[in-house]
Amino acid sequence: MNQRIVRAFAFICLALALVLAGCGGTKDGASAGSYVELSSEATVEQSSFTDEEIAYAEDNLGYEHYSGLDELGRCGVAEACLGPETLPARGEERESISDVHPSGWHSIRYDFIEGESLYNRSHLIGWALAAENANERNLVTGTRYMNADVMRLYEEEVADYIYDTDNHVLYRSTPVFEGDELVCRGIQVEAYSLEDDGRGIDFSVWCPNVQPGVEIDYVTGEARLTDDAAVGEGDAEANEVDDYVLNTNTHKVHDPECPGVEDIARSNREDFHGSLAEAERMGYNLCGQCLA
Repeated sequence: MNQRIVRAFAFICLALALVLAGCGGTKDGASAGSYVELSSEATVEQSSFTDEEIAYAEDNLGYEHYSGLDELGRCGVAEACLGPETLPARGEERESISDVHPSGWHSIRYDFIEGESLYNRSHLIGWALAAENANERNLVTGTRYMNADVMRLYEEEVADYIYDTDNHVLYRSTPVFEGDELVCRGIQVEAYSLEDDGRGIDFSVWCPNVQPGVEIDYVTGEARLTDDAAVGEGDAEANEVDDYVLNTNTHKVHDPECPGVEDIARSNREDFHGSLAEAERMGYNLCGQCLA
């Protein structure tokens, strides 16, 4: 079956399921658009663009605007009028974005997550829509679930619509932070097709920044497994808290009984009480002699 048809069918099914679930509501005092409560579940409804915003987009086809970072280094609203002129050229490949470290960024890995990385550098406006590469004003710390399982579905729907029609879509993506938290609770994505008055594309979807099986500290970006996380034996062992020895020079983590511990210079030795997973997130590798 044609992949475009498959994605369209999946989009319709997800949207119908979310509407029937009746999750969420509006959040008072929102600075742009209509926000659902900060739910841990995705919700979808119609977009809330004003007549003035639609008229501006119709007069300024192909524009993009990314808010500057705030005092905590956090992204703000990203808005664009997407169309054929903003899409990447066919065959164009995305450049590396690994040098960007969004607010709250940590490299945390769990075996039960596809790709293993808990966090992705999540585009507010996807690369497939605006061809933006390492734009720090367009990248937030987002879970694999939010980035790949929720946002991507809607981004592909918009991209397919533009490719099929050459029409334009008014698009707004708003990361929602609470207080001084460095990791957003989710992203509100709104889209409205212009030439057909929203008949082709018209949605407002809340994309929660969550990951099943993981509890996130949104203040710092640190994370831990929930008690009911479905992890394998290797994951459980890696997250078991115990006493270890760190070599701050070689960045190796050792079992205290490892023979190699005796060779560590006093100035490079540091006792560590935690899990191997935590040590790895601190930049330490497992000692091949005692822990491999």
